[in-house]
Order: sequence, then structure tokens, then C-alpha cells
Amino acid sequence: MARFVMEFERPLAELEDKLASLKSLDITSTPELAAELADLEREVERLRVTLYSALSPWEKVQVSRHPDRPKTDDYVAGLFDQVVELRGDRVFADDQSIFAGLATLDGRRVVVIGHNKGHSTKENVARNFGSPHPEGFRKAERAMKLAARFSLPVVTFLDTAGASPGLEDEERGQAWAIASCLETLSALPVPVVVVGIGEGGSGGALAIGFGDRLIMLENSYYSVISPEMCAIILHKDAARAPESAAALSLTADDLLRLGIADEIVPEPLGGAHREPDMVIAEVGLRVAAALDALAGEDPHALVERRYEWLRSIGVFSEAG
Repeated sequence: MARFVMEFERPLAELEDKLASLKSLDITSTPELAAELADLEREVERLRVTLYSALSPWEKVQVSRHPDRPKTDDYVAGLFDQVVELRGDRVFADDQSIFAGLATLDGRRVVVIGHNKGHSTKENVARNFGSPHPEGFRKAERAMKLAARFSLPVVTFLDTAGASPGLEDEERGQAWAIASCLETLSALPVPVVVVGIGEGGSGGALAIGFGDRLIMLENSYYSVISPEMCAIILHKDAARAPESAAALSLTADDLLRLGIADEIVPEPLGGAHREPDMVIAEVGLRVAAALDALAGEDPHALVERRYEWLRSIGVFSEAG
């Protein structure tokens, strides 16, 4: 199966393909080819470092969307034991674009919630490409309330371009479902650790993306709107998405600088999909450390600190 290549990766991909072709040849008796192979290997490594060490915000958005990037279900399978998935919102249906369940991390029982993209076209269609319907948010809220009832910490994984924007979603109360989710999440008397693993678009991400710690993968993003939609609204031209991405301050580095994210998980050159097991393991260590730091916190203090933190975000200046 052909691999997925992002637009900015094409020069590197062409060299890698050429390198692979040379390696398939018998060059033991051809010193010239052996020398060319060595030169090409050095060139590929140089270009790889140059390319991925200085990604633009738009290029990081593209990496965050890579189809081979680890998804929420990969993190659930790789980090948690004794997983019991919860299904349905007890109102309309079960939305597969949201995962919710009980699980154990390093001996600690937790509630896990996350946007659920697919690994194939069939899975993506079934999961609406990770864009939740109202019933998905209601399922998430049901899991949050369960966490509060049994004093279980919550771990959420963000990976969505945004909430589903269809007419039927609005008819079923999309905006109300997101707002209700946020109200419940902000008042939870238990620790909440949020992990940005890919995309983090608009209210679809915010509905499960507010808590006591925000851990971002290096090439993830979190924004009030996707770059394309921002470009369409402001410029009437989706092709200006790269410009919008730069203006939105949406990268993990931006969020850390602005005091919104608490820490960044480094990714291997090229993105998390290059070494998914290593990235998943590191995320597990960061989440466990955050839960340890928050363990034993007074519930009222947790909620009050969330409120004060939210009030402190953003700066403004007045002329004169």
C-alpha cells in the first residue's frame, strides 16, 4: 500500500524512494554505486533534519492530521488496563466519534474520554472522522458525571477538526450539548488531565479539553477554529489557511508560551507516526506524573483554580 506523503515532504520522499531503489540493487561489486548510496543516505538524513526541525504552523497542522498518527484507541490500548467502554447517551444513540470508558493506569482507576478517528476509510466514516455529534458530547458528559460520583480522575485525548456541523446536529442541540459538557467539566471535583494528540479544533475539542493540566504533543494544535475555516471567514479563500495558521497561535509551542499548555511531549523527526510506541509510552509517563501531582487535592480548590486560570488567559492593551 502506498504511503501517505504530505505536500511539504515530497522532496524528502523522492530522495527516500531513490535510496530504497539503490538499496535493492547488488552494489557489492560496484564501488561507484556504493559511494553514491552513502552520499544519498547522508543527504536524506540532512534533509530530514532540516525539514522537520523548523516546521511552520501550517506544516505542524498537516502533521497533526497524518492518517498514520496514533489515535485515541491506540493510546487506550497501549496505556490502560481493565478497560470498560461506555456506549450511548441514553437519549438518542451511540456516537462512535467519542470514546468513553473506565480504565486503569498504573494501578489507578480513571475515566478516559477521547475523540475517536479511524485507521481506515470505513472506520473514519463510521466515526464521522472524529467530529462528534450531540450524542457524543452527551456520552462524554455522562462519563464525566460518573467520574464525579465515584471520585475518579479524568483523562481526555483531543483529536478533532471540530464538532459535526450538520443540520441534523443543530436540530439535536449541538451547541447546547457542547455548553453542557463544558459546564460539567469545569465544575468536576476530581483531577482532569487533557492530552492534545493531534487536532484540537473549536468547541468540538474544548468540550472535553478543559482541565487541570494540558499536555500537548509537539505537532498537535489547539485552536478556536481550524485554519481553513478561519481563512474562509476572514478572507473568503480556504487557500489562505497557511496564513491563518500562523496568525492563530495554535501550535503547542504557542500554547506553552501563552501559559495555556503545561508541557510538550517531543515527537520523533517526521511526527508521532514514525515511532508511535515510543510516543505513547512517553504520554503515559506524563499523564501518570500529572495525576500523581494532582492526587489528594481538595476538590473545591481544584474547581476554584480552574476558574482563576481561565480568567487569567488573554491580555489586552489600551492606546495611551
